[in-house]
Amino acid sequence: MERELIMSTLPKTWIFDLDGTLLKHNGYKIDGEDTLLAGAKEYLDMLPAEDKVVILTSRTEEYREQTLEFLRHNSVRYDEILFCMPMGERIVVNDRKPSGINMAVAVNVDRDEFRIPSIHCEK
Repeated sequence: MERELIMSTLPKTWIFDLDGTLLKHNGYKIDGEDTLLAGAKEYLDMLPAEDKVVILTSRTEEYREQTLEFLRHNSVRYDEILFCMPMGERIVVNDRKPSGINMAVAVNVDRDEFRIPSIHCEK
């Protein structure tokens, strides 16, 4: 059963992990090069232009240029990328608008399977 995210029509900030979420987990080490997961680039490309895309990765500075070149070469959309992030949980804390809109949403996907729920924006 496919889930659906019900969200507002406001512009959003998308925060993606890199390895195992957008790219094959540790492909740059195991295969010697990165591999985009099926559907990841297409999903990023369909996000509204006013939305922001932030990528987090625990990759060290040693892999910064290699990673950025791969993303450029494959025209992967992002606005910011942060390296050297801890390998533990990513915790997003945000407020709830007085109207009741939850301003933080979390989606966990199985490693190396890009399956994000469809989005439905309420007016």
